[in-house]
Amino acid sequence: MPGYRRQLYRDDAVVLRVQKLGESDRIITLLSRRHGRLRAVARGVRRTMSRFGARLEPFGHVDLQLAGDPNGGDGLHTVSQVEAIELYGKRVLDDYPRYTAASAIAETAERLSPVEQEPSLRLFQLTLGAFRALAAREHAGTLVLDAYLLRGMGVAGWAPALVECAVCGTKGPHKAFSVPAGGAVCPDCRPPGAAHPAPATLDLMVALSSGNWQVADAADAGPRRECSGLVAAHLQWHLERGLRSLPLVDRTTGEEQK
Repeated sequence: MPGYRRQLYRDDAVVLRVQKLGESDRIITLLSRRHGRLRAVARGVRRTMSRFGARLEPFGHVDLQLAGDPNGGDGLHTVSQVEAIELYGKRVLDDYPRYTAASAIAETAERLSPVEQEPSLRLFQLTLGAFRALAAREHAGTLVLDAYLLRGMGVAGWAPALVECAVCGTKGPHKAFSVPAGGAVCPDCRPPGAAHPAPATLDLMVALSSGNWQVADAADAGPRRECSGLVAAHLQWHLERGLRSLPLVDRTTGEEQK
């Protein structure tokens, strides 16, 4: 590109994914605070003596110096410096339910930011908060995941209607839920094949969307499982393609009870 020069700039980011490149390098997919999703080459990080390889693992919050075009130019960036702010991956690595939930969050974040270097501060803050919550172990991992998915869909403009009819806007609560229709539906708008979740399931979805953890933590295993199914179906309907990591999430009774 004529006149293009690689610049040095700083940003903080969460690490979404790492891929091998050659014998010693990696491509790091990041969701940054000010520059959105970007990909950067980390040279030599797979070598034993690498200065910052361990800092560039999935789910970590890092401060970086990058070489590239901060204004959205084509091509990979290059990591020149990195400092760890908080390596959440280390705190969930030995906990399979939380690790799989973190993987699903990372994949969702990448899918919800389809355009590289398009800033989305809300998505960055939401993703960082979800990794922090998983590491803190204050709530069941599946609840953290479903809260993230619901709020992430809100950022994307796909949030399901929960307290009013998705079709006509009539105030609820309503007893039916239709993914193609956009969420809860009233009797007059209910399409064939609509689900009829338990009232406690819709209450849980409202609590997760609004951050009411007192209600969410008190939910029983049945509504949690039904909530997870509706949230996953709604998300994948809008993505038009399934998430590879979502079926791997451990939703066993023990994890549901935290």
